[in-house]
Amino acid sequence: MNTNDPTMPSVESLQEQVDKASSFMNRAGEYLKNAVPLLIAAVLILVVGILLTKLVGLLVKKSLSRSKIDGAARGFLVSLIKIILYTVVCIMALSVLNVPMSTIITLFGAAGLAVSLALQNCLANLCGGFILLFSKPFSAGDTVELDGIVGKVSTIGILYTKVITFDNKSVFIPNGKITDAKIINYTESPTRRLELTFDISYSSDLSKAKALIHSIVGEESMILNNPAPVIRLSQCRESSQAIDVLVWVRNDDYFTARYLLVEAVKESFDRNGIVIPFNQLDVHIVSNTAEE
Repeated sequence: MNTNDPTMPSVESLQEQVDKASSFMNRAGEYLKNAVPLLIAAVLILVVGILLTKLVGLLVKKSLSRSKIDGAARGFLVSLIKIILYTVVCIMALSVLNVPMSTIITLFGAAGLAVSLALQNCLANLCGGFILLFSKPFSAGDTVELDGIVGKVSTIGILYTKVITFDNKSVFIPNGKITDAKIINYTESPTRRLELTFDISYSSDLSKAKALIHSIVGEESMILNNPAPVIRLSQCRESSQAIDVLVWVRNDDYFTARYLLVEAVKESFDRNGIVIPFNQLDVHIVSNTAEE
């Protein structure tokens, strides 16, 4: 072998590479020797923390089930508590690995900012759900008008509220829109006022028509006596006299009472000669004979 060949590595060069590799391996082994206990401790913290979080969630859920808090609000609280506890467990595990607290805070801050920018609408709905669950402008089972939709509230979720309309359509309304919209709750009070208007012709007897309506209202068991019914002439229109009928009913009887009252008044008017007129226009022709 020609030891003077410049392309062949020298013995000193090979020894230097071996020494570097040996030094690197020694440092890596020393690092792993020191890091393994920390890794084991971090894993144990994660495992124990997850188990304890699930246990706490079950205990909180069981405790809230005996309270008067709405079911959707209970689920939201349990989820929120679990998220907080999981975050605490992760911070503890990172601290055991000697990750600087400033780095942890920066990491969670950056992650929170990225999530908030990506899920801006979802966060608005989440905040809206939080407001609805704890301010409670309505509850599941109430008949409401939300964002122009009228129906019965089925469920109040974290992001959406489900409303079943009277024609059996399921409508999911974002909670963020609900908190910004006008909310009408028709069933918060046990009773509701039923408002109807009946038109009769000017040739019909107004007092008789009012008496017939009074008789029907008095005989209908769904109509409440307190507050007292109001049956009064409200307008004198171009073609008719308008009679307003204001009565109070229970919420569950509202639509049934409305249909029964309209049908009963129409039948009574027909039997007693009270005319419900069409729109009409009286034309008076004045004839003037021009003098020649």
